[in-house]
Amino acid sequence: MYFLLSIMILIVGGIMVASPRLFYDITEGWKHEGEREPSRWYLIHVRIGGVVFLLVGAVGCVTLLFL
Repeated sequence: MYFLLSIMILIVGGIMVASPRLFYDITEGWKHEGEREPSRWYLIHVRIGGVVFLLVGAVGCVTLLFL
């Protein structure tokens, strides 16, 4: 069960790093009318959060595989 959660965290982190605009559309874009772009700082923070998610997911997978 925890291994599956770690994989899901890795996937979300990958989306956050690779395509922060897609993450914006999924999480925040529906709240605004019309075409609105996220700010530069939002994109930077999403990428940083994605790196953290990738690290946490990787540590979770490695820990569960070797313990």
